Amino acid sequence: MSGVENKYSYAKFIMAVGRNNSTAQAEKLLSEIYMDLFLKGIHREQIKERLITLIDQSLDNRDENGFLEYSRQLEKFEDAI
Repeated sequence: MSGVENKYSYAKFIMAVGRNNSTAQAEKLLSEIYMDLFLKGIHREQIKERLITLIDQSLDNRDENGFLEYSRQLEKFEDAI
């Protein structure tokens, strides 16, 4: 999770709590925020696993171009996280 996502979610939660003192609504919003972050985390892991699988297949097939491309994509993906 990036710092920007974290700050945005926290800011959204604080704004909602400040506007409406309903504990139930604040808890619902917080639950939605955590679910969103959880799903994004799972998606990132799936992307990473897929790239690693493609790298392994490229190595097995002695596909240098595929290996280099998928390795570059994985590095770029990890840098973005």
